[in-house]
Amino acid sequence: MQTEHLGSCLCGAVRFKAEGEFEHFYLCHCSRCRKDTGSAHAANLFSSTAKLEWLSGQEHVRTFNLPRTRHTRCFCSVCGSALPHASEKMLVVPAGSLDTELSIAADANIFMASRAAWDRGLESAPDFETFPS
Repeated sequence: MQTEHLGSCLCGAVRFKAEGEFEHFYLCHCSRCRKDTGSAHAANLFSSTAKLEWLSGQEHVRTFNLPRTRHTRCFCSVCGSALPHASEKMLVVPAGSLDTELSIAADANIFMASRAAWDRGLESAPDFETFPS
């Protein structure tokens, strides 16, 4: 299993390396994660042992802590892309911020009780290779 992953933000101002194994890969459907991503869910990797190293652009990393919660969002101050957050106990890496291939599948969908009403049956929507014409 790959234990070193490289990642970056959309504009490339921030680059990072996560080294170690991810213990969990969750798709979180809570209202806070929907607000963070503007999507049906957040796709986050969790590790209690992996280490985060900022390779460039650490001065562009911003952190928002939602008051009176454990909800934290790190992002690039240039383009707004989601970035990893490291605490003493846990490294959380947005799966979409990785540039290297991820060889694991999501473990679970979590907080399904608070998912959006429109987040049902999405697999039945048609697929397009590019923007539909």
